[in-house]
Formats: sequence, C-alpha cells, structure tokens
Amino acid sequence: MASHPVSASGPRGPDRAARPHTVPRLADNGRVNDAGSPSALAPLLTAEGQALLTALRDHDPGQELAVATRLRRDHPAGLVSAALAQARLRQRAVAKFGAGDAYRMYFTPNGVEQSTRASVAAHRAARFAALGVRSVADLCCGIGGDAIALARAGISVLAVDHDPLAAEAARANAEALGLAPLIEVRRADVTEVGTSSHDAVFADPARRAGRPGGGRGRGPKGGSGRIFDPEAYSPPLSWAVGAARTARLAALKIAPGVPHEAIPGDAEAEWISDHGDVKEAVLWFGTAPGSRRATLLPSGARLAGRGLPDPGVRKTGRYLYEPDGAVIRAHLVAEVAEELDGGLLDATIAYITADELRPTPWATAYEITDELPFNLKRLKALLRERGVGTLTVKKRGSAVEPEELRRRVKPSGPNAATIFLTRVAGAPTVLVGAPAPV
Repeated sequence: MASHPVSASGPRGPDRAARPHTVPRLADNGRVNDAGSPSALAPLLTAEGQALLTALRDHDPGQELAVATRLRRDHPAGLVSAALAQARLRQRAVAKFGAGDAYRMYFTPNGVEQSTRASVAAHRAARFAALGVRSVADLCCGIGGDAIALARAGISVLAVDHDPLAAEAARANAEALGLAPLIEVRRADVTEVGTSSHDAVFADPARRAGRPGGGRGRGPKGGSGRIFDPEAYSPPLSWAVGAARTARLAALKIAPGVPHEAIPGDAEAEWISDHGDVKEAVLWFGTAPGSRRATLLPSGARLAGRGLPDPGVRKTGRYLYEPDGAVIRAHLVAEVAEELDGGLLDATIAYITADELRPTPWATAYEITDELPFNLKRLKALLRERGVGTLTVKKRGSAVEPEELRRRVKPSGPNAATIFLTRVAGAPTVLVGAPAPV
C-alpha cells in the first residue's frame, strides 16, 4: 500500500515536529471498502486533509465557528467539517490513547467512546503473549484499539468489524502507527468469520444501542444508551462464549457490572481498574476456569480469589479501608479484609475497618477521628468546631447526595476532612477522618 510523507502548517506538538507522518491510502483498501461507497476517511488522508488535521491539533473547540469560517476560505467546506470533527475526536481520545497515538489515529464517535483504554489493552495483549499466543482473531474490532496493542506485543491480528467506517478507521490506524504488516482488517459479520487458524480469539461485543455506525459486530438496533443485559450485546454474549469455546485461548471484554451469575462456569473472570477507575471485565477461556481476579493498573498488581467467606461485622476501628472498585466487582473484599486483619462496618457494604494501618495496593486507607449517628445539625457543629472548609464526601449505603450535604452543612475554615455517609451495623452513620499517611 503506497504512502507518502506530508508536511503541513499550523500548530504542532513537540513530539510531531521531528517525526514524519505516514499517510495511508485507502482507495485500494479491498475488503475494508467493499461496501460500495466512497471512503469516508479518504479526504482526510490527502495532503490537504493532513495539513488541516495538523493545523487543528490544538484548536479551541470554543472558537470552532471562527476557525471553520477562516479555513473555508481556502479549503472545501466538506473537508473542513470532516477535519474539525476528526480533530474533536482526537482531542477526546488523548485520555485513552495518549497524545502520541491519538493525534495520529482516526476515530468515529463510537470508537472513542467504546474503545479500550491503551493501558488496559496493553495489559491484555501482554497476557496473551505470555500465554504463547502468536495470532489472534479480534472480533468486533471497532477502530482497532485492541488490535494495535496486540500487534505491539508481536502478535499478528485478524481484525474484523461489520461497520464499514469502523473497519476503515482500523485499517488507517494500523497504517498510521506502522503496524499494518501485523494487522489484517476485514469488514465482515463476525458470526461468519472462521477463527480456527488463529491461536486465540478476542471479542468485544457492542454494549450501546441506537448509535449510528455503532455496530461492533452485527450492529445494535433500536434504543439508546448502555446495554446491561449481556444477551442484548451485539452479538449476544452467548454467541461470543460459543466462539470462545472453539479456541484454545480466548478473552471476551464485557461490562464490569455483569452479574456474577451470568459468568460461565468454565471462564476465568478478571476485573481491571486503571488509576482506581474500573474499566472493564474480561472472561478468559483456557486459563483458570471458575476463578476470579482483580487487576490494578498501572502497577499490574493481581489479586486472586480464594473462596473465602464474607468477613464478619465489627465495631469501627481506627482505620477505614475503601477497596478498589475492581476488588469489589470481583467479590474479593474478603481476601483484602483478611490481609488487613479487618472486618466490615456493615454486612452489606464494602467498607473494611481495622485497628492497624497496613500498606496494601487493594484499598485506600483513612484514619477515622469521629463517628456519630447521621444528624446534620450535629455534623455541622462538629465541622465548624474543627474549622473544616474543604470537605470530601464519600457515600455507600446512604441516600444522601454529597452536594446536598455540602449545601446544608456549609463548611467553612482552613482545614480539610473526609466524611463517609454509610451504615454501621445497619444504622445510618457519619464517619469523619482523613487519608492515612502512606
């Protein structure tokens, strides 16, 4: 596939100034463009399109109308609109892919929203590689985020998506990042693609409905917003599980809120958080059937379930530990409580209490200074007495909204505090404290 470097005027980041940009051509893109319509990205892949994208890299969306008016004096209106839309998507994608990749890649609105965060995709790709995988069939590949991570791990990828624009973007991204030799992009119905020639299968079914061009597999139809029923994924989770069971190894990306009863007994379930935010759950086949694990990024710390019974409820100790969301989703609070020699504040709430401060990657520790039954008047008096003006409010098991609480207690003063709205042995309670020293 031919390519040529393009230089363009306009704002440039320091990492782009010294790095030539290779522009992929999609005119002869074969299976990627087999829908019979002109390439939607083709105008952006011309020298003129590339110049516009470079110039728009750091543009202010608030000034977009003025920028568009100025650019349309020298460029076709359609091209300017396409470049502005892509520039907005690239700016949004920086949070997931980093500036170095995001400003070279091509996105769809669904692609930015649904694609895997680069750190998570890299973790999964590294695990595939450690398991000896050399080729993966990436089903419902979207704009190619996971395919990119797999290729960077030295794995060859067949990337498949039914949506022609997503497939086109995946091919353009493989070219732009220099990974085309390892990534074959195919526009097809994933349910009709043979995977037997590959070492492993990875599938990421669509979990949103009613989004134009949003079909990661066969295309969700009707409705809008997130899909919580795994059988409403596109394609359904049951199909993806069946496809996984035909391979020696497989991984299925699913929503982290999946009910545990929906997890097949022959799958290993892994919940992944990145900097404390739960990003996804993965069902692994061919690894450790029936097991549960939590993985924390960027450290890579892994906690495996040991089938422990629920911790007992005990009185509030000096420290409160708030488990990472991946630990909670994986139902591994008991493993962390055992490590901390702690118990629960309430049998239904995932707050751990303990008398000692112990270092752990699995939870954030807070030193508790006060405990009182939930009463706004008493809480307001306590905060006023302590001179608390900066208030962090956390809640679990309480109907009170943090902003409403702040409005009513009106914190004022030079000090800071963290308060927990929760239950202790079933009783509505307020705990006051601060992050424990690390």
